[in-house]
Amino acid sequence: MRSLMIVDDEKNIRHGLKMMIEREFPDQYDIRIAAQGQEALDSFHEQPADIVITDIRMPVMDGIRLIEAFTELESTLGVKPIVLILSGYDDFEYAKAAIRYQVKEYLLKPIRRDELFAALRKTEEALLWQADVHKRMAASEVYFQQLQAHRLKELLEQPEGSLKDMEAAAKEIGFDTFMKPFRLAVMKYKYEDGNAMNKNELKQLIDHIMASVEGRISACFLDGTGKVVLIGSPDGLFEELARQFTEREMDGLFVGISCEGFRVEDIRACYKQALTAMNYTFIHPNVKLMSHDDIQGALHTYPVPEEDIRKLGNMLGTEREREIKALLLDIFHIEDMPHVAIDYLEQVSKRINEQVLDEVFRIYGESMVEVLKLYRKVGTMDNYRHFHAYFRNLEHLLLNVNEYIKGIRSAHSEHSEIKAAVSYMEENFHRPLNMAMVSNHVSLNYSYFSEAFKAHTGENFVVFLKKLRIAKAKDLIQDGTLKLTDIGKAVGFENIKQFSRVFKELEGISPHEFRIKVQTDAGLQQG
Repeated sequence: MRSLMIVDDEKNIRHGLKMMIEREFPDQYDIRIAAQGQEALDSFHEQPADIVITDIRMPVMDGIRLIEAFTELESTLGVKPIVLILSGYDDFEYAKAAIRYQVKEYLLKPIRRDELFAALRKTEEALLWQADVHKRMAASEVYFQQLQAHRLKELLEQPEGSLKDMEAAAKEIGFDTFMKPFRLAVMKYKYEDGNAMNKNELKQLIDHIMASVEGRISACFLDGTGKVVLIGSPDGLFEELARQFTEREMDGLFVGISCEGFRVEDIRACYKQALTAMNYTFIHPNVKLMSHDDIQGALHTYPVPEEDIRKLGNMLGTEREREIKALLLDIFHIEDMPHVAIDYLEQVSKRINEQVLDEVFRIYGESMVEVLKLYRKVGTMDNYRHFHAYFRNLEHLLLNVNEYIKGIRSAHSEHSEIKAAVSYMEENFHRPLNMAMVSNHVSLNYSYFSEAFKAHTGENFVVFLKKLRIAKAKDLIQDGTLKLTDIGKAVGFENIKQFSRVFKELEGISPHEFRIKVQTDAGLQQG
């Protein structure tokens, strides 16, 4: 039975998820619950969990800090749970932070049963794979391969110049048994939808490679990003492997090959060369294998066009579809493809995400559910096999967002429902109003009403209602016939404390100070 922990500060969500999981997976999980991160961490110290489902925003310790704590504990306890994140639509920035800690899944609230269950099934596959790896590592030969792969991975990931004792590193990886000269290849496999192979599939891929090379591979392992790294013979071995996979119709395999290396110090340089070569298959739609020699020279790079990217964001929501498409072509220098440096494309993609897409979704994200998944996919070029697919999706997303914002703005300026809502608030400001009540009164969807109301009035619902009530209160204070306590109740506040706090928040002075000001000004005018 798997140990599973649910962490959320909302009691209904904690217990609701527990019931959903127990119904779908009877007798499969021993489920514990916690109301916030620190409580979950204390429980984990007492009894580690295989899986943790956690909210992001919680008191005491939030979900991001909890994930950080699990990462820190891995080195001391030797265990780290698989983490599934729960998040609202407005938590996108937090979700991006969570990605750095290799969370397994990111589930949006309100939780859909099918997505939750699919995530748990994927998690079970990952746990089974981990168990299988541990079993295999018990055998001495496999253990050595794993140790070699671990040392090689460390060698690739350490900063330049940080590894001083190359003789010791060579001994740890068994470099004396490597063929010399050697070449290094980096391989990745992406399906048509842009998803990469999972670890089980990558393991099968490695097994197939090792079975077909007949001792011509000195090392084969996964790097820190899930790409297959091979070190072996420079005599056409990797080209031969690529042909084998093509014949098996595995057309999602992409290979980058380094120049020749001779010393243990060359491994890291060869890895960078192969990785660069593989990355450049991204801008060549019909190329699956590229050598580092193929990309030297003739690559164009440019300053990031900050001003054009800013204009692109400004155009969204206008009647400038053709200009948006033309500007996007210019920003990416499509006329120069495939000679545009990939570093430039990555920088531009990042700036468009930050300056255009993130800003749009900060304002409209909660209501734009229909394009949220595409937004998440376009968030990184690494979700695509080729640049042209990324570019098509980015253009499609921008045009969809453009139409959506146009519709919102048009609806905001033309529809009488919002005007009716404002009239209703002006007539009923003294009642305990909330946005659900008013949106129901004018028969509009709650999320749509929120955005439409803000665009029409320039304020969100809560601020507008506060200002309306305080304006009415000022009129009553100037009238001078009611006590401040009665005035607060007359304009819809529950008590004098709430009335005074909101009044000072908006006017800068308390109701009592405002009354003195009114009386003083009146006296001066009479004098």
